[in-house]
Amino acid sequence: MIDLRQALEFEKPILELEGKIDELKQLGHLSLQVELRRLERKAQSLRKKVFSTLSPFQKVQLSRHPQRPFTLDYVSRLIDGFVELHGDRAHGDDGALVGGMGFLQGEPVMVIGHQKGRGTKENLKRNFGMPRPEGYRKARRLMEMAARFRRPILTFIDTPGAYPGIDAEERGQAEAIAKNLEVMAGLGVPIIATVIGEGGSGGALALGVADRILMLEYAIYSVISPEGCASILWKDQKAVETAARELRLTASDLREMGIADEVIPEPPGGAHRDHDEVARAVGEAIGRALATLRAETPAALLQHRYDKYRRMGEFIESAS
Repeated sequence: MIDLRQALEFEKPILELEGKIDELKQLGHLSLQVELRRLERKAQSLRKKVFSTLSPFQKVQLSRHPQRPFTLDYVSRLIDGFVELHGDRAHGDDGALVGGMGFLQGEPVMVIGHQKGRGTKENLKRNFGMPRPEGYRKARRLMEMAARFRRPILTFIDTPGAYPGIDAEERGQAEAIAKNLEVMAGLGVPIIATVIGEGGSGGALALGVADRILMLEYAIYSVISPEGCASILWKDQKAVETAARELRLTASDLREMGIADEVIPEPPGGAHRDHDEVARAVGEAIGRALATLRAETPAALLQHRYDKYRRMGEFIESAS
């Protein structure tokens, strides 16, 4: 059962109705079966109505849901024999970005992803999922290791963005991200990126130069947050819903624009309602992508990756 204290406003009527259903089930009286079925039909209908009409900003809220599964939740369900690797061999380790080796469906892979925390203590440890330069340098080190051992690379994207603090800037935040883009573009092994929550700015793109980009149904991927866009363009935080709409940051928008290759459906009510089910769907989508990519030679992978990113973007030339 989802904690009502962490529920989004549009979720609350559904959760309250589900709470009443649970209470009736616990009573167990046969005389309540008719009422129980009626409430279950009502809850199903309400859930379908709410989630079929979500606005872009409501999808932004879902992508940030505190009970949504994070990278290590997927790793624990999909990756056998996972061994986490630490450090960038230059400054230190970064808890906001995790990575290591393991097996997906029997195949050795390198897994790298942003990691948020639950609760104050863990969020401080994970820096709210915002990596510093040493996080991105760790990711680069692990990617280069994967290429040497001919292992596919799986990245999980879920960050508000790279950490903007002065200490991160002093240690070369922009250079660390730019170097990741360069390195990922030239690795001769399959790379599959899955956006599982927030895909925020360059902090997300540093793990996103991939042969296949998968997105969960209620994930987002954007150059800037709706809040940041509203403050810059409209000078008004009340314009955040307008910004979310105009940024076209939802999975369906990005699939339509040819940036996301596949949108992975989430369980009814969102990924946070059923971690096991969404992990199964993600594993199947990654497996399909790997089955296609593993047949390609390194040269073909690089050429197709280059062509993929050259096709991105739509431009209108004006004679004036």
